[in-house]
Amino acid sequence: MSLIVQKFGGTSVADLERIRNVAERVAKTFDQGNNVVVVLSAMAGITDGLIDMANQVAVSPDKRELDVLLATGEQTTAALLAMTLQSMNYPAKSILGYQAEIITNRNYGSARILEIGADRIKKLIEKHNIVVMAGFQGCDAEGNITTLGRGGSDTSAVAIAAALNADKCEIFTDVDGIYTADPNICEKARKLSVISYDEMLEMSGLGAKVLQIRSVEFAKKYNVSVHVRSSFSEEEGTMVVNEDSDMERLVVSGVTLNKDAARITLKKVPDQPGVAAKIFSPIADEKILVDMIIQNTRAEGLTDLTFTVSKKDFIKALEIEKQVAQQIGAEKVFGDENIAKVSVTGVGMRSHSGVASKVFSTLAGENINILMISTSEIRISCIIEEKYGELAVRVLHKAFGLDKVGK
Repeated sequence: MSLIVQKFGGTSVADLERIRNVAERVAKTFDQGNNVVVVLSAMAGITDGLIDMANQVAVSPDKRELDVLLATGEQTTAALLAMTLQSMNYPAKSILGYQAEIITNRNYGSARILEIGADRIKKLIEKHNIVVMAGFQGCDAEGNITTLGRGGSDTSAVAIAAALNADKCEIFTDVDGIYTADPNICEKARKLSVISYDEMLEMSGLGAKVLQIRSVEFAKKYNVSVHVRSSFSEEEGTMVVNEDSDMERLVVSGVTLNKDAARITLKKVPDQPGVAAKIFSPIADEKILVDMIIQNTRAEGLTDLTFTVSKKDFIKALEIEKQVAQQIGAEKVFGDENIAKVSVTGVGMRSHSGVASKVFSTLAGENINILMISTSEIRISCIIEEKYGELAVRVLHKAFGLDKVGK
């Protein structure tokens, strides 16, 4: 008898009819002789609606109380699915994050999981119950309700699968798998049958929104096999697995585009020890994430430094750096929001040369100027003008043969 964890996102439980469809899919898995734990998101749009209500009653809602409020979205869908399964004569029990002993830190709104007890879930499974769990939530060591941030139900599902040593974790969503590129941008994008944890981590961090990056980190750490598939069809999706698994290796597995980028440049910065710390410490103090950093040394002991941040942090980061520039004696600071990051990712890059050359020559062939470059062992990213972003995805997708092949 296998233990399967199934996670359903907000579009999958958007209304009572879809909850009924989810119940039928869960029941089918249960009827096949499997133990089943279901992890649910809130109905599509509910979380945003709760945030709007909180903002109407308080200019800056208390973060602890906001987590208490937001957790009700998943509590609602868990109870409704359990009721639906019971009406179909299936033994279902709903539980909340704290009842599943998901212990987190106290970073309200974006809590990190510290440990999972899961004893209550194990006891319910032993009694042959279908366990329906509210995703996205846990509690701190003092019992305060916490939430895991956007996409947190993915993290809940993979973490529970790891704690239960489940045979499989199925992530049901509104897409039928992971593609070589966004099909909305590249009509020749192909669905991958399998992708490695490392590739998925890179692609999630680069703008592919199929899986929340923290869930992939959990999957890799605890070697949880994740199956990404559609709630609305019976098609096989994409398996996210250990790279050592028996899998065909493409040089490049995917091309991603992230339009949520802005760059800031400090010109003629004194090239002295400690200057970089003075530039980035105030940014870190404001919890602003920095992505790419490039430093170009100039003559006469000066340097230019450019870095990228999310568009939502651009104005704040730019104001901070204008103040820093005055303190350190930099000549000027300027920024640009009209940029995008295009990236190619693939574990095959570890054993193939010439990938960077092909990326640069392909973009040059379309007269697309590269503003910044960053790399990892399995990824090459280029900052370009935003207006060329979708074109860059299509030409790179073709250049690496992804129009014709899949895994």
